[in-house]
Amino acid sequence: MKLEARAVSYRVGPFELVRRAEVTVEPGEFVAVVGANGAGKSTLVRLLAGDLQPTEGTILLAGKPLDRYRARELARMRSVLPQQSRIDFSFTVRQVVEMGRSPYLGRGTTPGEHEAAVARAMAAADIERLAGRAYPGLSGGEQARTCLARVLAQDTPVVLLDEPTAALDIRHQHQVLSVVRGLAERGKAVLAVLHDLNLAAAYATRVVALHRGAVAAAGPPAEVLTAEVLSRIYEHPVDVLRVGEPPRLVVAPRAGAVTAGFGQSG
Repeated sequence: MKLEARAVSYRVGPFELVRRAEVTVEPGEFVAVVGANGAGKSTLVRLLAGDLQPTEGTILLAGKPLDRYRARELARMRSVLPQQSRIDFSFTVRQVVEMGRSPYLGRGTTPGEHEAAVARAMAAADIERLAGRAYPGLSGGEQARTCLARVLAQDTPVVLLDEPTAALDIRHQHQVLSVVRGLAERGKAVLAVLHDLNLAAAYATRVVALHRGAVAAAGPPAEVLTAEVLSRIYEHPVDVLRVGEPPRLVVAPRAGAVTAGFGQSG
């Protein structure tokens, strides 16, 4: 199922947070969205999810405008991991993951199918041992993996993830992105906001680089994650190396480099 943004803009008062963005996520793709703080990454995810309405342009899901879907229908077609998930009540981890199955309740699926989907999601997110724990008492990383499992349990053809590795240790960062890449390999259309450029280089099939709300570059990682593009969009000197055999990209921001006007007395 294809998801696409056509010339999409989003304004809040005089501020244009996304500017005429053209983004496509095809089945079988894992698209990483990268860019500096304030580049419009989370706003783009919310637009693609249908949580925000574009000021200009159109979002299409399977060729149909996103705003023409009913909420329950949309919940069976796309799942979303927001940047922050707040759950104040003392639901157990299993109960939180089971929430991902709510769009299918009463829709011809059996209890066994729901249980199997929840079990697969919890195993993929490595939270089986946490099943009976209260969600508010978890660490930040455990909460993040629980929310990811809820998305996986929803089992939609389109998956949108906003910083799925932000609170995770190294092992779980790679574990989660292996799972995410696996979703794409099984034919799902996947888009994720990533801050770690080396993870984007290692796992994404395509990268979209945002700069001040606009798409600055889009294409395979080797074409987008270049020193020229990254130094421009992050406004900081960046080197990109190719190491190993077969060669892999390593992104290395220059330590100690200070952009003009920053960190200077005046």
